Amino acid sequence: MTHEVVIVGAGPAGLACAGILARGGLKVLVLERKPHPGPKVCAGGITGSGLINRIPGCLEERRFHRQYIFTPWQKVRLASTAPMIATVNRENLGRHMAEAAAAAGAEIVASAQIERIDDDKVIFTARPGSKKHHAHFRRLVGADGSASLVRRHLRLPTKHLGIGINYQIPGTLTEMEWHLAPSLFGNGYGWIFPHRDTTSIGAYAAATVMKAGDLHRGLRTWATGRGIVLDGTRQRAGFVNFDYRGWNFGKVFLAGDAAGLASGLTGEGILPAMISGEAIARYILHQGCDLTDLQRLIQSHNLHRRAVLLTARNRLLTALTAETVVLALRLGLLYFTQLEMSHQPSR
Repeated sequence: MTHEVVIVGAGPAGLACAGILARGGLKVLVLERKPHPGPKVCAGGITGSGLINRIPGCLEERRFHRQYIFTPWQKVRLASTAPMIATVNRENLGRHMAEAAAAAGAEIVASAQIERIDDDKVIFTARPGSKKHHAHFRRLVGADGSASLVRRHLRLPTKHLGIGINYQIPGTLTEMEWHLAPSLFGNGYGWIFPHRDTTSIGAYAAATVMKAGDLHRGLRTWATGRGIVLDGTRQRAGFVNFDYRGWNFGKVFLAGDAAGLASGLTGEGILPAMISGEAIARYILHQGCDLTDLQRLIQSHNLHRRAVLLTARNRLLTALTAETVVLALRLGLLYFTQLEMSHQPSR
C-alpha cells in the first residue's frame, strides 16, 4: 500500500499533523505502537497562554487562577484573573485527537510494531505474529517520542534528555505547586498538579544532572515531608528529549519529542508537539507556508536548553539561579508566561 504521508506515532504531534494533512486531501497513515493513542508519562499541565486555547474546554480537568512556587528560601503565590494553567488527561486528549484525525480521513493503525524503516517504506506488523505490511510513502513524519525510530533512521544522536517520574494518586489536592529543591531535584523540580479525581505527584530533572534512581529517592523524600502517601500507587517514568537538531530532512520530518522539541527546562511537551506537527503538515501541503509559530517555538526551546545546560554545571549555580528567578517573579520583574514554551521571544 502507498500513502502520500506515513506518520510514526499517534501522540499530539502525529495526530495534529495527520488531521491537517487528511483535511488537505492527502492519503495519510498513522502507525501507533500502543493499543490506543494517548497514554504517556505526563503531569498533564497545559499553560493558559498556550494549549488552553487549542483544546475544547470539556477536556480540561481543573483550571487554576493561582499557583505556588517554593524554593528552600522562598514561597511565591502567583495569581491572575485569567486561568494561568490547567490540567488535562493525556488519554482523553489522545482519544479526542485520534477521533478528529480519523474523521478527517486519516487511517490509524494501533499496536503497530515497526520492524524496519527504509528510504521509501515502513515495514510493520499490526499485531504480534501477524503478516508484515509494507507502507510505502512519499513523506515520512517521525512523531514517535524520545526513543524515536525515525530519528534513529536519520542517524541523529540524542545527548540531552530529561527524566520525568509521575505518581497519579487518588483524590485531589487543593493547589497547583512547583517545588525547586536542588538537593532533591537538581536543576529540575517537584510538582503537585491536581486533576479531576486524582493528583499528579512527580519530579523532573535533566538526565545529565540526576540519575533516575536519585531523582526517585528525592521525590519520595519530598513527598514524605509533605505528608503525601505514594505507597500503593503505580510509579511511571519516562524520558523527555530536548536535543533539537532540526525538523526537515528532505522527505523525512521530525516533530515533538522525536525532534527534541520538548522543553529541557520544564519538560513541557504537549504544546511543542502540536505546534511542530501542525507546521510540518502545512509545509507538506504548501512549502511556502508561514512557519512563524514553529520558528518562535524553536527560539523558546533554545533559551530553555541553554538555561538547563548552564545550571547543570554545579548545584550552587542551580540554587542561585532558582532563587533569583523566584525573586524576580515575586517582584514582578519576570512573569510566569515568560518561562513557558508558548512565550514569544523578542527578535
